[in-house]
Amino acid sequence: MTAGSDIRNEYIERYPDLVEVAGKLQSFLKGALSGVDRVDSITARAKHPDRYLAKAIKVDDDGVRKYTNPKFEIQDQIGARITVFYLSDVERIRLHIVRYLRFIEESPKSPDSDSEFGYVGLHFIMPLPDDVVSGDVDVSAAPEFFELQIKTLFQHAWSECHHDLGYKSIRTLTSDERRKMAFTAAQAWGADTIFEGLSQTLVPNDNEPSEIAQAH
Repeated sequence: MTAGSDIRNEYIERYPDLVEVAGKLQSFLKGALSGVDRVDSITARAKHPDRYLAKAIKVDDDGVRKYTNPKFEIQDQIGARITVFYLSDVERIRLHIVRYLRFIEESPKSPDSDSEFGYVGLHFIMPLPDDVVSGDVDVSAAPEFFELQIKTLFQHAWSECHHDLGYKSIRTLTSDERRKMAFTAAQAWGADTIFEGLSQTLVPNDNEPSEIAQAH
């Protein structure tokens, strides 16, 4: 049996517990954000075994395995995502969520250069809440941490399509195809920027009653 088979079998054995933990985490986050405006969706999932294995056996340029102990080193075995409407909502939800959860790492993702367009999102690595790892879950099966992403609708939509077309492609993208990907990222950035500007004048301030509410 190969090392890859051992890694996959170990993960598959834990996978049902991870699915249960992900469901509990999703409920936890929905409870934490109950009543908060402009949250489009809250999801959590256990990493698919195929994607876990692909990450676990990755090697660097020298052919050395990136992870010597994937079970404890891969921190997105359970991932959660909060999708919001506008750019300013990302920071608003960030401030709200850190009241409930502490984090060990915060990583804003964006292209390296201001002249480039690509993946954008706010990522956290957070310890799993005690309430989530309880009940019938085998505690030894669950990882210590999970990854949380906070994105706008356009950031999420672009990253999903980019992943499907880029990472799952049957061949390496051509230069023209990569430029088309970057162009769509620029369009997503533009849409976010325009809607953010419009929201500043058309959406009532969260701390003030709206004119409609005042009229009633």
